[in-house]
Amino acid sequence: QVQLVESGGGLVQAGGSLRLSCAASEAFMINGMGWYRQAPGKQRELVATIISGGKTNYADSVKGRFTISRGNAKNTVYLQMNSLKPEDTAVYFCRMWQIARDYWGQGTQVTVSS
Repeated sequence: QVQLVESGGGLVQAGGSLRLSCAASEAFMINGMGWYRQAPGKQRELVATIISGGKTNYADSVKGRFTISRGNAKNTVYLQMNSLKPEDTAVYFCRMWQIARDYWGQGTQVTVSS
């Protein structure tokens, strides 16, 4: 069973930056990777995705501030978050998928203080 492990979350002041990392426990044929987040009392929402070929997609709320990228190791993905706002506070989840299979990490907390 593939496992995804996120790291890089933490507490940061508004305007600061964080970089999240996610690594899969083994290499596999990945069709896409993404970051999602869930704030208290809210539904999980898409933050950013990157598919094979490199096409990226971002939520409007993070465009121009966040950047998703793949690592040199094909089973890693990063999320560079700049100009963080208190409303970015959430648990951030990594997701990797292939045809008919979907993997999620356990989540990493990001807290942005005002």
